[in-house]
Amino acid sequence: MRVPGLRVPGLRLPRARRGRRRAAQAVMLGCVLALAPATWMFAVASDRVRTAADVPPADVAVVFGAGLWQGRPSPYLAHRLDAAAGLYRAGTVKVVLVTGDNSRTDYDEPDAMRAYLVRHGVPGAKVVSDYAGFDTWDSCVRARKVFGVHRAVLVSQGFHIRRAIALCRSAGIESYGIGTSDAHDVTWYYGSTREILAAGKAALDAAFKPDPHFLGPREKGVARALGNH
Repeated sequence: MRVPGLRVPGLRLPRARRGRRRAAQAVMLGCVLALAPATWMFAVASDRVRTAADVPPADVAVVFGAGLWQGRPSPYLAHRLDAAAGLYRAGTVKVVLVTGDNSRTDYDEPDAMRAYLVRHGVPGAKVVSDYAGFDTWDSCVRARKVFGVHRAVLVSQGFHIRRAIALCRSAGIESYGIGTSDAHDVTWYYGSTREILAAGKAALDAAFKPDPHFLGPREKGVARALGNH
């Protein structure tokens, strides 16, 4: 018989335990789902990240935009371009495809990247510009569908290169990549943290393969630079 006002805690304990267990399981499931895209990204790119000394040769190096400072490449972008210029001088690649944002008349990543490479010894005829590389997926798809790139060495920061490899492989490009060495400053930590969030979008792009923001017609810039036109 239940005595009014008397509470027996033991009678409610199993329900409380079940609630805590379900909450813990939900948290664990959420963590697994959150980390799954990053795990996929690392698995796809695990054996494809190399150094400039041991990366397999390819006709084309693809350099992704990383921002401008007063119209000139940011330090991180300059590091990418220095690495690409080194690949060209070493004969590892024959052409450099620079891909970045030119969505505004006052912001032109590809031309700034091209000018930097020319100043650092890469012939202008061997630099091809993609003006609609608005994000990594767009750059990979356009490299394949617009510029006809089938195999490439990708150049980016270490925290971004695995995502670039995974997406370019999903877009149909046989890809290896080199990640530049940069000081672990605030920008580096921000970029590394951002990659965890960007992995989710990357997995969706790889799964559903959306068209880029702007595809446009085929271009022969890479073929001409290689002398295959």
